[in-house]
Amino acid sequence: MATKRSDWIDWIKTIIITVIVIVLIRMFIAVPIVVEGPSMLPTLEDNDRLIVDKISLVFQDPQRFDVVVFHATEKKDFIKRVIGLPGETIEYRDDQLFVNGEYVEEPYLQEVKRNLDPEATYTVDFTLEDIPGGTMTVPDGHVFVLGDNRKNSTDSRHLGFIPLEQVTGISRLSYWPVKNIGIVE
Repeated sequence: MATKRSDWIDWIKTIIITVIVIVLIRMFIAVPIVVEGPSMLPTLEDNDRLIVDKISLVFQDPQRFDVVVFHATEKKDFIKRVIGLPGETIEYRDDQLFVNGEYVEEPYLQEVKRNLDPEATYTVDFTLEDIPGGTMTVPDGHVFVLGDNRKNSTDSRHLGFIPLEQVTGISRLSYWPVKNIGIVE
């Protein structure tokens, strides 16, 4: 009889420890999320499932071209790509990205741009002064983000600069659907 009771106690301890570990991982290390909407096409599709890395933000701020998750409102998180970092000037001219006056290639958009009508523009021209709260440079403690689907994305062009404290994680891995399993680039 004592063995059965001991077995039950061991099972309960195991379950409690497992729950605690899962909660700690979700709070501080990584969390699964679901992509909602077309704003990150062609990189991410509606209903893709991702693992978002939270722990790396403890050690460093997001880097250019990281795909980040941030609080857009109290109840809604958005997924977008970091384009501008604090202190940088950002400009789109003739469908090309310029950071601090230097052309910067966006490899994740090459295929979609190749398939465009030669007369079409994927990203409409703008400078940081054209966006809400516009300034000459990205303010300290903020990033400038865009969706990869430039024609259908609510991003910094509409929301303004994103405070770093609102960034909750960096999308690292896509795990569903199976055809999209891999590193988020």
